[in-house]
Amino acid sequence: MKDLIRPELAAGLRRWSEVLTGLAVATFGLWALQARGAFFQGLAVLVVLAGLALAVIGWRRMRFQRAGNAPGVVQIVEGQISYFGPTNGGFMALSDLVELHLVEHGASWQLIGQDDTRLEIPVAATGADALFDLFARLPELRMQLLLDALDDPAPPSARALWLHPARRGAHLRLR
Repeated sequence: MKDLIRPELAAGLRRWSEVLTGLAVATFGLWALQARGAFFQGLAVLVVLAGLALAVIGWRRMRFQRAGNAPGVVQIVEGQISYFGPTNGGFMALSDLVELHLVEHGASWQLIGQDDTRLEIPVAATGADALFDLFARLPELRMQLLLDALDDPAPPSARALWLHPARRGAHLRLR
Protein backbone atom coordinates (compact mmCIF):
# COMPACT_ATOMS: atom_id res chain seq x y z
CA MET A 1 0.00 0.00 0.00
CA LYS A 2 2.84 2.32 0.84
CA ASP A 3 4.24 2.31 -2.71
CA LEU A 4 1.03 3.31 -4.51
CA ILE A 5 2.17 6.91 -4.90
CA ARG A 6 5.65 7.85 -6.04
CA PRO A 7 7.61 9.65 -3.29
CA GLU A 8 8.15 12.82 -5.35
CA LEU A 9 4.41 13.02 -6.13
CA ALA A 10 3.56 12.53 -2.45
CA ALA A 11 6.01 15.29 -1.51
CA GLY A 12 4.45 17.63 -4.08
CA LEU A 13 0.95 16.90 -2.79
CA ARG A 14 2.08 17.59 0.79
CA ARG A 15 3.62 20.89 -0.32
CA TRP A 16 0.42 21.97 -2.11
CA SER A 17 -2.01 20.44 0.41
CA GLU A 18 -3.20 23.71 2.00
CA VAL A 19 -3.78 25.36 -1.38
CA LEU A 20 -5.60 22.30 -2.71
CA THR A 21 -7.74 22.07 0.44
CA GLY A 22 -8.77 25.72 0.10
CA LEU A 23 -9.63 25.23 -3.56
CA ALA A 24 -11.66 22.10 -2.72
CA VAL A 25 -13.66 24.06 -0.11
CA ALA A 26 -14.25 26.86 -2.65
CA THR A 27 -15.34 24.30 -5.25
CA PHE A 28 -17.80 22.79 -2.78
CA GLY A 29 -19.16 26.29 -2.16
CA LEU A 30 -19.60 26.82 -5.90
CA TRP A 31 -21.46 23.52 -6.14
CA ALA A 32 -23.64 24.53 -3.16
CA LEU A 33 -24.63 27.76 -4.95
CA GLN A 34 -27.20 25.78 -6.93
CA ALA A 35 -29.23 25.31 -3.75
CA ARG A 36 -32.63 26.98 -3.60
CA GLY A 37 -33.19 29.81 -1.22
CA ALA A 38 -31.28 33.00 -0.53
CA PHE A 39 -30.08 31.80 2.86
CA PHE A 40 -28.35 28.69 1.49
CA GLN A 41 -26.93 30.60 -1.46
CA GLY A 42 -25.55 33.22 0.92
CA LEU A 43 -24.03 30.46 3.00
CA ALA A 44 -22.49 28.97 -0.16
CA VAL A 45 -20.93 32.35 -1.03
CA LEU A 46 -19.37 32.45 2.45
CA VAL A 47 -17.97 28.95 1.91
CA VAL A 48 -16.47 30.03 -1.44
CA LEU A 49 -14.85 33.08 0.18
CA ALA A 50 -13.51 31.01 3.09
CA GLY A 51 -12.07 28.45 0.66
CA LEU A 52 -10.37 31.16 -1.38
CA ALA A 53 -8.95 32.71 1.79
CA LEU A 54 -7.57 29.32 2.84
CA ALA A 55 -6.01 28.87 -0.59
CA VAL A 56 -4.33 32.30 -0.45
CA ILE A 57 -2.94 31.64 3.04
CA GLY A 58 -1.75 28.22 1.89
CA TRP A 59 -0.05 29.81 -1.13
CA ARG A 60 1.77 32.26 1.14
CA ARG A 61 2.87 29.49 3.50
CA MET A 62 4.09 27.47 0.54
CA ARG A 63 6.15 30.44 -0.71
CA PHE A 64 7.64 30.78 2.79
CA GLN A 65 8.90 27.18 2.90
CA ARG A 66 12.41 26.71 1.58
CA ALA A 67 13.70 23.59 -0.08
CA GLY A 68 16.89 22.07 1.20
CA ASN A 69 18.26 20.65 4.37
CA ALA A 70 19.97 23.38 6.32
CA PRO A 71 21.46 22.26 9.61
CA GLY A 72 19.48 22.54 12.81
CA VAL A 73 15.95 22.25 14.11
CA VAL A 74 13.45 25.00 14.94
CA GLN A 75 10.79 24.53 17.61
CA ILE A 76 8.10 26.95 18.67
CA VAL A 77 6.38 26.41 21.99
CA GLU A 78 4.00 29.00 23.44
CA GLY A 79 5.59 31.94 21.65
CA GLN A 80 9.18 30.90 22.32
CA ILE A 81 11.43 30.25 19.34
CA SER A 82 14.10 27.63 19.90
CA TYR A 83 16.84 26.85 17.41
CA PHE A 84 19.11 23.85 17.94
CA GLY A 85 22.00 23.95 15.47
CA PRO A 86 25.15 21.86 15.14
CA THR A 87 27.44 24.72 16.18
CA ASN A 88 25.10 27.34 17.64
CA GLY A 89 21.54 27.81 18.77
CA GLY A 90 19.44 29.67 21.23
CA PHE A 91 16.03 30.75 22.42
CA MET A 92 13.98 33.91 22.05
CA ALA A 93 10.45 34.79 23.09
CA LEU A 94 8.31 36.48 20.47
CA SER A 95 7.54 39.23 22.99
CA ASP A 96 11.29 40.02 23.21
CA LEU A 97 11.76 40.29 19.44
CA VAL A 98 12.46 43.86 18.28
CA GLU A 99 14.11 43.34 14.86
CA LEU A 100 13.85 40.80 12.06
CA HIS A 101 16.45 40.61 9.29
CA LEU A 102 17.15 38.33 6.34
CA VAL A 103 20.93 37.84 6.21
CA GLU A 104 23.61 35.86 4.37
CA HIS A 105 22.08 36.67 0.98
CA GLY A 106 18.68 35.33 2.04
CA ALA A 107 19.95 32.13 3.67
CA SER A 108 19.18 32.94 7.33
CA TRP A 109 16.79 34.82 9.56
CA GLN A 110 18.39 37.03 12.17
CA LEU A 111 16.22 37.79 15.17
CA ILE A 112 17.33 40.53 17.55
CA GLY A 113 15.91 40.76 21.06
CA GLN A 114 15.39 43.69 23.42
CA ASP A 115 18.69 43.02 25.17
CA ASP A 116 20.50 42.83 21.78
CA THR A 117 20.51 39.01 21.89
CA ARG A 118 20.87 37.66 18.36
CA LEU A 119 19.50 34.39 17.09
CA GLU A 120 20.35 33.28 13.56
CA ILE A 121 18.20 30.57 11.98
CA PRO A 122 18.71 29.11 8.49
CA VAL A 123 15.55 29.59 6.40
CA ALA A 124 15.69 25.93 5.31
CA ALA A 125 16.25 24.44 8.79
CA THR A 126 13.91 21.66 9.83
CA GLY A 127 10.77 23.23 11.31
CA ALA A 128 11.57 26.76 10.08
CA ASP A 129 8.27 26.83 8.17
CA ALA A 130 6.53 27.23 11.55
CA LEU A 131 8.05 30.72 11.77
CA PHE A 132 5.47 31.91 9.20
CA ASP A 133 2.65 31.97 11.75
CA LEU A 134 4.89 33.54 14.37
CA PHE A 135 6.11 36.30 12.05
CA ALA A 136 2.52 36.98 10.95
CA ARG A 137 1.77 37.97 14.57
CA LEU A 138 4.37 40.77 14.54
CA PRO A 139 2.68 44.19 14.57
CA GLU A 140 2.85 46.06 11.27
CA LEU A 141 4.92 43.38 9.51
CA ARG A 142 4.01 43.23 5.83
CA MET A 143 4.10 39.54 4.96
CA GLN A 144 4.23 40.34 1.24
CA LEU A 145 7.50 42.24 1.81
CA LEU A 146 8.87 39.22 3.68
CA LEU A 147 7.83 36.79 0.92
CA ASP A 148 9.26 39.05 -1.79
CA ALA A 149 12.57 39.20 0.10
CA LEU A 150 12.68 35.40 0.24
CA ASP A 151 11.93 35.13 -3.49
CA ASP A 152 14.49 37.77 -4.52
CA PRO A 153 16.77 36.14 -7.14
CA ALA A 154 19.73 38.36 -6.15
CA PRO A 155 19.25 39.14 -2.44
CA PRO A 156 21.52 41.64 -0.69
CA SER A 157 23.84 40.37 2.03
CA ALA A 158 21.46 41.69 4.71
CA ARG A 159 17.98 43.18 4.65
CA ALA A 160 15.93 44.59 7.53
CA LEU A 161 12.35 43.32 7.27
CA TRP A 162 10.79 44.51 10.51
CA LEU A 163 11.48 46.79 13.44
CA HIS A 164 9.26 46.88 16.51
CA PRO A 165 7.05 50.01 16.28
CA ALA A 166 8.46 51.40 19.56
CA ARG A 167 12.01 50.84 18.32
CA ARG A 168 11.19 52.39 14.94
CA GLY A 169 10.00 55.51 16.77
CA ALA A 170 13.29 55.64 18.71
CA HIS A 171 15.26 55.39 15.44
CA LEU A 172 13.26 58.28 13.99
CA ARG A 173 13.86 60.45 17.08
CA LEU A 174 17.62 59.91 16.81
CA ARG A 175 17.81 61.34 13.29
